[in-house]
Amino acid sequence: MKIKLILYWIVTGLLSLFLAFAVFNYLTKFEMVQEMLQSYNYPSYLIYVLIIGKVLGIIALLVPVKGVLKEWAYAGLFYNFILAFLVHYAANDGEGGGAVIALVLLIISYFLGKQVRPWFIRG
Repeated sequence: MKIKLILYWIVTGLLSLFLAFAVFNYLTKFEMVQEMLQSYNYPSYLIYVLIIGKVLGIIALLVPVKGVLKEWAYAGLFYNFILAFLVHYAANDGEGGGAVIALVLLIISYFLGKQVRPWFIRG
């Protein structure tokens, strides 16, 4: 059980770093991300939604909240990564690998979290 707990925190930490890096890129390379979103025919204000969602997702993953809040965070991030992959796939730009990596980390974190801390997932 201790190995699963350590693995859970490693994977969740990597996922949180991945999300923090995405937020950092959104903030420091704002014009580039804005142009990228416009090339996909998305409005540029979506950057703010992604920043807020990912920061809240990091908080929900790392803070020991009880109940459905953590499950909603996992669900929101799951849909974000699935849709990010689909957008990159449809645009055929070859940039969907990051979304796949994040999705794998998210799934591992979710199922390990259910095993090592079941009271946090369902309260």
